[in-house]
Amino acid sequence: MNFRFALCALLLWMNGLLPAASAQVIPPPMKQAPAAPKAAVAPPAPTKAQDSARSENLVSDTKVLRRIDSLRRANTSRLEQIQAELLTLKSGTADKRRERELVTELGALRRVDSLRKARSRRYIDSLKVNAQGFPVAPYDDTLFYVYTRLGPFSPQERAQLTEEKIKRLEKSAFFSPDSLRIYPSEQSTDLMYGEQVLQSISENDALWHNVSRDSLARRHRARIVEAVAQYKEHNSLLNKAREIGLTLLVLVVLYFTVKYIFVLFRWIGTKLAAKEGTWFKGIKLGNYEFFNEQRQLSSVLLLLTVLKWVVVLLAIYLVLPIVFSIFPGTQDIADTLLGYIFNPLRRIALAFWNYLPNLFTIIVIVAVFRYVLKAIYSIKEEIREGNLTIEGFYPDWANPTYQIVRVLVWAFALVVIFPYLPGSDSPVFQGVSVFLGFLFTFGSGGSLSNIVAGLVLTYMRAYKIGDRVKIGDVTGDIVEKTLLVTRIRTPKNEEITIPNSLVMSSYTTNYSTACPTLGLIMHTGVTIGYDVPWPQVHQLLLAAAVTDDVLTDPAPFVLQTSLDDWYVAYELNFYTRAAGKQAGIYSRIHQNIQDRFNEAGVEIMSPHYRAVRDGSQTTIPASYLPKDYEAPKFRVENSEDK
Repeated sequence: MNFRFALCALLLWMNGLLPAASAQVIPPPMKQAPAAPKAAVAPPAPTKAQDSARSENLVSDTKVLRRIDSLRRANTSRLEQIQAELLTLKSGTADKRRERELVTELGALRRVDSLRKARSRRYIDSLKVNAQGFPVAPYDDTLFYVYTRLGPFSPQERAQLTEEKIKRLEKSAFFSPDSLRIYPSEQSTDLMYGEQVLQSISENDALWHNVSRDSLARRHRARIVEAVAQYKEHNSLLNKAREIGLTLLVLVVLYFTVKYIFVLFRWIGTKLAAKEGTWFKGIKLGNYEFFNEQRQLSSVLLLLTVLKWVVVLLAIYLVLPIVFSIFPGTQDIADTLLGYIFNPLRRIALAFWNYLPNLFTIIVIVAVFRYVLKAIYSIKEEIREGNLTIEGFYPDWANPTYQIVRVLVWAFALVVIFPYLPGSDSPVFQGVSVFLGFLFTFGSGGSLSNIVAGLVLTYMRAYKIGDRVKIGDVTGDIVEKTLLVTRIRTPKNEEITIPNSLVMSSYTTNYSTACPTLGLIMHTGVTIGYDVPWPQVHQLLLAAAVTDDVLTDPAPFVLQTSLDDWYVAYELNFYTRAAGKQAGIYSRIHQNIQDRFNEAGVEIMSPHYRAVRDGSQTTIPASYLPKDYEAPKFRVENSEDK
């Protein structure tokens, strides 16, 4: 007996039923995926597409399960033999020694079977992490998945065969759920309808779902019965008639909807046409008329027609999903059509909802910077009006400085806001930003030089608005100065625009700077012959410097600037505070000089006469000569008579 027990143990060890042999059946640890919680394993999405790689991996994994299952069958067979022999011993003459040996062997086999089941469960749990089963979906709705191999059939073949057999049930005119029964056997539990086996559920199938074979069979039976019943209900004659009736009802509603849409828009068009001349008066921009009454009404009616057809097409498009959703076979088309409209709207709404925090952040940033600019603006106004004085900072610097600070503040605000803009992290958005930066840099070289020159001129205080200046050969009053250009209005009302870069590169004469304090010295010249005493000339010039806008304090003065060949050059200088009236002042001064010299009988012989004339004839106008004045006769004397 001891020899028999030792031989039995040796056979069990060789067949892999002892723990040492069972360890060789399980793949090495490095091939096993880490165990995951059972709740985390979600069934894969239903698919009927063939996946060779997945099928190959699944077949490879099920080979291990088949080896374990073959050992289980051998173990089960030996268990049945021992149990049968124990029954024989109990019914016959008791052989206590043999009975003890069989009980010991039975306990050993049960322990091995328990270890085998535990190892099989752990191995299957490791496969669940990445394994994907093959769906059984006879009516485009997955009922369950097949993961393991059974006999010569792969998981994919088992799923296809089960699906085909379930589809045959729908053709049975007298299908009865009670005819679908569960028949347990030694190696599997079968789902049978009549004499046809729909599915055989093995021990590995049950282990894969962590349930017993009978529980898994009952679950599959309930799902098959429900699927077939729903299919028959949806495809019954009464249901078909109901679906056709609903379709006709929807089409009738669509017909009347479209009809009354046309009626509504026709009524609106009539009302609009009646408002011609009241609501529609044309659109004018200044003296140019973009639309007259008739054209404006025609444009509105055209837009109304376009809107009418848009509404009609939208109504038809929304009715199509309703029609398709009535029939089970076309429900996917209905979902697709609705998805074309609602999916973009849902994405837009979801994107807007997700963007709300960033939007609120941008609003807060903009509000803060606006209040900062308001505070800076208040300070600027106080400086400009002279209420706030800063040493070395002139009031006329307030506006340009504020403009510079405002640009810098908004630039900083844009830098802060940029990360919160939608799509700011997109490569396309960043590429466009870089491209615009290049365009601005290379396309505004001249403009940047003018801006820099404008800033320099502002803080140089070379001139201000209203000053009479001379820039190059242009003389006039400053009417506008910006960061780019300076505009001058000449005494002839000619407005000349000069780029600031040209202003910087030329000289500027400002006539108005010293006018309020020292006064502007204006000057004009006259040349008088040597025969007139210079004190008399001085007296006459000073007498001529009496007119409007000429200051008496400081008093005018005369300078003798040169002694030329035929005359003496005199320069009359006088003060004025009206730098913008130089042309009129010069005109009146020149008139006074002519009057004073003519009244004094002094001829202005400059530059000098080159025409031959009677030297006795005076150049003084006749209105200044005595009434009895006669021009002396032209005499020619002969020196020999003397």
